[in-house]
Amino acid sequence: MDTAETGRHPLDSASVLNAKKTLFELLGRVGVFRGEAEELVALVEAGAVADAHSEAGKAAGAPAGHAELYVTGWHDGARAVGEEFARVAERALERAIGPAVSGPMGGARVHHPVGRVDVERAKVAVTPLHLAFSTTSDLDPEVSDEVLTAVLGTMSVVGRVGYAGQLERFTEAHRQRLDRLYARYGPGSPIAVHGRYSLLHSPTSIAVLERLTGSPAALRAEWEHAELPPAWLEGLSIAWQASETPQD
Repeated sequence: MDTAETGRHPLDSASVLNAKKTLFELLGRVGVFRGEAEELVALVEAGAVADAHSEAGKAAGAPAGHAELYVTGWHDGARAVGEEFARVAERALERAIGPAVSGPMGGARVHHPVGRVDVERAKVAVTPLHLAFSTTSDLDPEVSDEVLTAVLGTMSVVGRVGYAGQLERFTEAHRQRLDRLYARYGPGSPIAVHGRYSLLHSPTSIAVLERLTGSPAALRAEWEHAELPPAWLEGLSIAWQASETPQD
Protein backbone atom coordinates (compact mmCIF):
# COMPACT_ATOMS: atom_id res chain seq x y z
CA MET A 1 0.00 0.00 0.00
CA ASP A 2 1.23 3.48 -0.88
CA THR A 3 0.84 5.48 2.32
CA ALA A 4 1.73 8.65 0.45
CA GLU A 5 -1.52 8.31 -1.51
CA THR A 6 -3.78 7.54 1.44
CA GLY A 7 -2.18 10.06 3.76
CA ARG A 8 -1.98 7.65 6.69
CA HIS A 9 -0.23 4.45 7.67
CA PRO A 10 -2.41 1.32 7.78
CA LEU A 11 -1.11 0.53 11.27
CA ASP A 12 -3.08 3.17 13.14
CA SER A 13 -3.31 3.16 16.94
CA ALA A 14 -6.42 0.97 17.00
CA SER A 15 -4.79 -1.66 14.78
CA VAL A 16 -1.62 -1.70 16.87
CA LEU A 17 -3.65 -2.06 20.06
CA ASN A 18 -5.59 -4.91 18.47
CA ALA A 19 -2.35 -6.70 17.59
CA LYS A 20 -1.04 -6.28 21.14
CA LYS A 21 -4.26 -7.59 22.68
CA THR A 22 -4.18 -10.57 20.33
CA LEU A 23 -0.60 -11.32 21.34
CA PHE A 24 -1.49 -11.07 25.03
CA GLU A 25 -4.37 -13.49 24.48
CA LEU A 26 -2.16 -16.01 22.69
CA LEU A 27 0.60 -15.79 25.28
CA GLY A 28 -1.92 -16.15 28.09
CA ARG A 29 -3.17 -19.41 26.60
CA VAL A 30 0.32 -20.94 26.91
CA GLY A 31 0.82 -19.82 30.50
CA VAL A 32 2.58 -16.47 30.15
CA PHE A 33 1.28 -14.08 32.80
CA ARG A 34 -0.13 -10.78 31.59
CA GLY A 35 2.50 -8.71 33.41
CA GLU A 36 5.32 -10.75 31.88
CA ALA A 37 3.83 -10.44 28.40
CA GLU A 38 3.41 -6.68 28.83
CA GLU A 39 7.05 -6.36 29.89
CA LEU A 40 8.28 -8.26 26.84
CA VAL A 41 6.08 -6.28 24.45
CA ALA A 42 7.20 -3.01 26.02
CA LEU A 43 10.84 -4.02 25.55
CA VAL A 44 10.19 -4.83 21.89
CA GLU A 45 8.49 -1.46 21.45
CA ALA A 46 11.40 0.33 23.11
CA GLY A 47 13.81 -1.55 20.87
CA ALA A 48 11.82 -0.61 17.77
CA VAL A 49 12.06 3.06 18.67
CA ALA A 50 15.79 2.70 19.38
CA ASP A 51 16.24 1.07 15.97
CA ALA A 52 14.30 3.91 14.35
CA HIS A 53 16.59 6.37 16.11
CA SER A 54 19.61 4.53 14.74
CA GLU A 55 18.19 4.42 11.22
CA ALA A 56 17.34 8.12 11.34
CA GLY A 57 20.96 8.83 12.16
CA LYS A 58 22.01 7.02 8.98
CA ALA A 59 19.75 9.09 6.75
CA ALA A 60 21.31 10.81 3.77
CA GLY A 61 22.17 14.46 3.95
CA ALA A 62 20.20 17.33 2.51
CA PRO A 63 19.33 17.09 -1.20
CA ALA A 64 21.93 18.60 -3.47
CA GLY A 65 21.39 21.89 -5.23
CA HIS A 66 19.97 23.87 -2.31
CA ALA A 67 21.24 26.99 -0.63
CA GLU A 68 23.30 26.89 2.55
CA LEU A 69 20.39 28.13 4.64
CA TYR A 70 18.25 25.20 3.42
CA VAL A 71 21.01 22.69 4.19
CA THR A 72 21.48 24.15 7.67
CA GLY A 73 17.75 23.89 8.33
CA TRP A 74 17.74 20.32 7.05
CA HIS A 75 20.49 19.28 9.44
CA ASP A 76 18.89 21.13 12.36
CA GLY A 77 15.61 19.36 11.67
CA ALA A 78 17.28 15.97 11.40
CA ARG A 79 19.08 16.57 14.69
CA ALA A 80 15.83 17.57 16.38
CA VAL A 81 14.08 14.44 15.10
CA GLY A 82 16.97 12.28 16.30
CA GLU A 83 16.92 13.85 19.75
CA GLU A 84 13.17 13.31 20.01
CA PHE A 85 13.57 9.67 18.95
CA ALA A 86 16.10 9.26 21.76
CA ARG A 87 13.67 10.73 24.30
CA VAL A 88 10.83 8.54 23.04
CA ALA A 89 13.06 5.46 23.27
CA GLU A 90 13.99 6.37 26.84
CA ARG A 91 10.35 6.79 27.82
CA ALA A 92 9.47 3.48 26.16
CA LEU A 93 12.22 1.73 28.12
CA GLU A 94 10.99 3.26 31.36
CA ARG A 95 7.49 1.96 30.63
CA ALA A 96 9.00 -1.51 30.27
CA ILE A 97 11.29 -1.61 33.29
CA GLY A 98 10.56 1.48 35.35
CA PRO A 99 12.92 4.42 35.93
CA ALA A 100 16.59 3.45 35.95
CA VAL A 101 17.89 4.07 39.45
CA SER A 102 21.38 2.60 39.19
CA GLY A 103 24.18 1.98 36.71
CA PRO A 104 24.08 -0.83 34.15
CA MET A 105 25.99 -3.31 36.28
CA GLY A 106 25.16 -2.03 39.76
CA GLY A 107 23.95 -4.31 42.54
CA ALA A 108 20.28 -5.03 42.04
CA ARG A 109 19.07 -7.90 44.20
CA VAL A 110 17.46 -5.76 46.91
CA HIS A 111 15.68 -3.23 44.69
CA HIS A 112 15.17 -5.24 41.51
CA PRO A 113 14.45 -8.93 42.16
CA VAL A 114 15.25 -11.22 39.26
CA GLY A 115 12.02 -12.33 37.61
CA ARG A 116 11.03 -15.25 35.43
CA VAL A 117 11.14 -13.13 32.28
CA ASP A 118 14.69 -12.02 33.13
CA VAL A 119 15.78 -15.66 33.43
CA GLU A 120 13.99 -16.73 30.25
CA ARG A 121 15.54 -13.91 28.24
CA ALA A 122 18.96 -14.91 29.55
CA LYS A 123 18.35 -18.53 28.52
CA VAL A 124 17.43 -17.45 25.01
CA ALA A 125 20.64 -15.40 24.88
CA VAL A 126 23.11 -17.97 26.21
CA THR A 127 21.88 -21.14 24.49
CA PRO A 128 22.98 -20.37 20.90
CA LEU A 129 26.24 -18.85 22.16
CA HIS A 130 27.03 -22.03 24.10
CA LEU A 131 26.13 -24.25 21.15
CA ALA A 132 28.73 -22.43 19.06
CA PHE A 133 31.39 -24.02 21.29
CA SER A 134 29.72 -27.11 22.69
CA THR A 135 26.76 -29.49 22.50
CA THR A 136 23.46 -29.67 24.35
CA SER A 137 23.38 -29.41 28.12
CA ASP A 138 23.21 -32.26 30.61
CA LEU A 139 22.67 -29.96 33.58
CA ASP A 140 19.34 -29.93 35.43
CA PRO A 141 17.13 -27.09 34.04
CA GLU A 142 16.15 -26.07 37.58
CA VAL A 143 19.82 -25.68 38.46
CA SER A 144 20.30 -23.60 35.32
CA ASP A 145 17.56 -21.23 36.50
CA GLU A 146 19.27 -20.86 39.87
CA VAL A 147 22.62 -20.13 38.23
CA LEU A 148 21.16 -17.50 35.90
CA THR A 149 19.28 -15.89 38.79
CA ALA A 150 22.59 -15.48 40.61
CA VAL A 151 24.24 -14.08 37.48
CA LEU A 152 21.44 -11.59 36.83
CA GLY A 153 21.41 -10.60 40.48
CA THR A 154 24.77 -8.88 39.94
CA MET A 155 23.17 -6.34 37.58
CA SER A 156 20.75 -3.48 37.67
CA VAL A 157 17.52 -3.84 35.75
CA VAL A 158 19.07 -1.80 32.91
CA GLY A 159 22.02 -4.17 32.75
CA ARG A 160 19.67 -7.13 32.42
CA VAL A 161 17.82 -5.53 29.53
CA GLY A 162 21.04 -5.20 27.54
CA TYR A 163 22.63 -8.44 28.69
CA ALA A 164 22.14 -10.34 25.43
CA GLY A 165 24.30 -7.81 23.63
CA GLN A 166 26.84 -7.89 26.44
CA LEU A 167 27.12 -11.67 26.11
CA GLU A 168 27.59 -11.47 22.35
CA ARG A 169 30.39 -8.95 22.76
CA PHE A 170 32.03 -11.13 25.41
CA THR A 171 31.98 -14.27 23.27
CA GLU A 172 33.27 -12.40 20.23
CA ALA A 173 36.14 -10.88 22.22
CA HIS A 174 37.15 -14.26 23.73
CA ARG A 175 36.22 -16.65 20.93
CA GLN A 176 39.57 -18.47 20.67
CA ARG A 177 39.89 -18.82 24.42
CA LEU A 178 36.34 -20.18 24.67
CA ASP A 179 37.13 -22.69 21.93
CA ARG A 180 40.06 -23.97 23.99
CA LEU A 181 38.03 -23.98 27.20
CA TYR A 182 35.17 -26.12 25.92
CA ALA A 183 37.47 -28.43 23.96
CA ARG A 184 39.44 -29.23 27.12
CA TYR A 185 36.70 -29.25 29.75
CA GLY A 186 33.28 -29.28 28.07
CA PRO A 187 31.07 -32.00 26.57
CA GLY A 188 33.13 -34.34 24.42
CA SER A 189 36.23 -33.85 26.55
CA PRO A 190 37.56 -36.47 28.99
CA ILE A 191 36.16 -34.36 31.86
CA ALA A 192 33.02 -35.84 33.45
CA VAL A 193 29.85 -33.77 33.79
CA HIS A 194 29.69 -34.40 37.53
CA GLY A 195 32.39 -32.48 39.35
CA ARG A 196 33.97 -29.07 39.58
CA TYR A 197 33.67 -28.50 35.81
CA SER A 198 29.94 -29.31 35.64
CA LEU A 199 28.93 -25.82 34.56
CA LEU A 200 30.85 -26.18 31.30
CA HIS A 201 28.17 -28.68 30.28
CA SER A 202 25.52 -25.98 30.60
CA PRO A 203 24.73 -22.88 28.50
CA THR A 204 24.78 -20.92 31.76
CA SER A 205 28.59 -21.21 31.74
CA ILE A 206 28.79 -18.43 29.14
CA ALA A 207 26.96 -16.04 31.46
CA VAL A 208 28.97 -17.11 34.51
CA LEU A 209 32.24 -16.59 32.64
CA GLU A 210 31.16 -13.13 31.52
CA ARG A 211 30.41 -12.16 35.11
CA LEU A 212 33.63 -13.75 36.38
CA THR A 213 35.56 -11.43 34.10
CA GLY A 214 33.31 -8.40 34.51
CA SER A 215 32.11 -8.46 38.12
CA PRO A 216 33.70 -11.32 40.08
CA ALA A 217 33.06 -9.98 43.58
CA ALA A 218 29.36 -9.39 42.94
CA LEU A 219 29.02 -12.82 41.34
CA ARG A 220 30.61 -14.55 44.31
CA ALA A 221 28.28 -12.70 46.67
CA GLU A 222 25.19 -13.72 44.68
CA TRP A 223 26.52 -17.27 44.34
CA GLU A 224 26.84 -17.55 48.10
CA HIS A 225 23.42 -15.99 48.63
CA ALA A 226 21.87 -18.59 46.29
CA GLU A 227 23.75 -21.39 48.10
CA LEU A 228 25.11 -22.77 44.84
CA PRO A 229 28.07 -25.21 45.00
CA PRO A 230 31.28 -23.20 45.48
CA ALA A 231 33.20 -25.92 43.60
CA TRP A 232 31.35 -25.08 40.38
CA LEU A 233 32.46 -21.48 40.44
CA GLU A 234 36.02 -22.32 41.46
CA GLY A 235 36.26 -25.05 38.82
CA LEU A 236 35.08 -22.70 36.11
CA SER A 237 37.53 -20.05 37.27
CA ILE A 238 40.42 -22.54 37.20
CA ALA A 239 39.47 -23.81 33.74
CA TRP A 240 39.14 -20.25 32.42
CA GLN A 241 42.60 -19.33 33.67
CA ALA A 242 44.09 -22.52 32.23
CA SER A 243 42.56 -21.77 28.82
CA GLU A 244 44.19 -18.37 28.51
CA THR A 245 47.03 -19.76 26.39
CA PRO A 246 47.18 -22.69 23.94
CA GLN A 247 48.62 -25.96 25.17
CA ASP A 248 52.06 -26.94 23.91
